[in-house]
Amino acid sequence: MLRSLLRCLVVAGALSAGPTAAQMPLMPQGDVTKESIDIGTSTTEIAITPDFRGADLTVFGTLNNVDSLLLAIGQYDVVVTLTGPRNDATVRRKERVFGIWVNRHSMTFERVPESYSLASTRPLDTITKPQTLSELGIGAEYLPLTPTGFFSAGSSLGEFREAYRRRKLASGLYQSDTNGVRFVSSSLFRATLRLPVNIPDGVHIVNAYLFKTGEFVAERELALRVVKTGLEDSITKAAHENAFSYGVLAVLMAVITGWGASLIFRKD
Repeated sequence: MLRSLLRCLVVAGALSAGPTAAQMPLMPQGDVTKESIDIGTSTTEIAITPDFRGADLTVFGTLNNVDSLLLAIGQYDVVVTLTGPRNDATVRRKERVFGIWVNRHSMTFERVPESYSLASTRPLDTITKPQTLSELGIGAEYLPLTPTGFFSAGSSLGEFREAYRRRKLASGLYQSDTNGVRFVSSSLFRATLRLPVNIPDGVHIVNAYLFKTGEFVAERELALRVVKTGLEDSITKAAHENAFSYGVLAVLMAVITGWGASLIFRKD
């Protein structure tokens, strides 16, 4: 009798535990793999020759682990930037004093890019919020411009920042193309960045940013080297390594050129 009672209890316990056991997963579910982005460039080095007139840099990329439905309806955006070497930059403001225009105020920004090119799938303000662009430093108007040293309360920080950006845009060193990134297949894209004729030499950084429904999700970075070759390289090295000799030679050439021109165009 006791044995039969124990058997009934075991069977009842198994039946009561059955639904609960069926609801438990066989193995823990892992996190969904996050989207990522990979890029490559058409070249790893740009040579600046004496006849250099600017060039286009092509950046190829692929998106990984993306949602095919969101990709199909255009919910993924890509922004590609090329940031030049960083250096301090000084902006001066002229004022009229006794009828003469002189530099009265100046402001120096620390470690700002000497050049900056951008390409994107569409305008930046339609991709994500200005706060996100500012945090990531994407776009000429969102690049961090931090002043160095002391500046008076009367100095307008915003005015100097705008003057710096305006000067860079006018020189062609800062530029953007809001249609410069195109998808060539479901997850492959191509970006075209314009290199200006006056692009500085040195190490440049290519950054690719991936956005999903307006949210930043991934970034990839590559280095690109811009080097001067031929006569320009020799002149640049001479100016930096032998500044005094270079200055004397430049003055002599100017004197000889002026003297020669006076002989040619002299009226007898």
